[in-house]
Amino acid sequence: MTTQEQPATGPIIAVGVDNSPAGRAALDWAVRQATQQGGTVRAISVSPPPQLMPATSYALQPHGLRRPAHDAVERAAWLRGLIDAARAGIENPAHVTAILLTGDPQTELANAARAADLLVVGGHGQGPLAGLFLGSVAAGSVRHAHTPVVIIPAELAASGPEQG
Repeated sequence: MTTQEQPATGPIIAVGVDNSPAGRAALDWAVRQATQQGGTVRAISVSPPPQLMPATSYALQPHGLRRPAHDAVERAAWLRGLIDAARAGIENPAHVTAILLTGDPQTELANAARAADLLVVGGHGQGPLAGLFLGSVAAGSVRHAHTPVVIIPAELAASGPEQG
């Protein structure tokens, strides 16, 4: 799903959005940055493709595929809500295009950011050592992107949007 994009006079900022605090902080940062620079934002949400489940689950999943947790309509409404929240309270906020993709987040974000001037992602990891490492998508973005990458630290997300 994409919405019509208005021509950019400033930079195009692509931002990976997920449901984590760091992902929401990345969107907030990208909107503020694009607004200051007269640019636009491409808010990109990537869902993993349906997965083939082991044969032992055939009775539960007769077609052998694990269904996505949310359909495209729910995902679009969720992303639009995050975009509206990121733009709220900003005078003349940057235009934001919502983009829903299915695939590997690292690959899809890198490909979607090819036409952008900057890629922004949240830097959150999972697990007990999360504070020591980037999340897998953030690390993959650094390795595979064809544009500069800004990583919004999880600590910044926890402290709120007034930082940065």
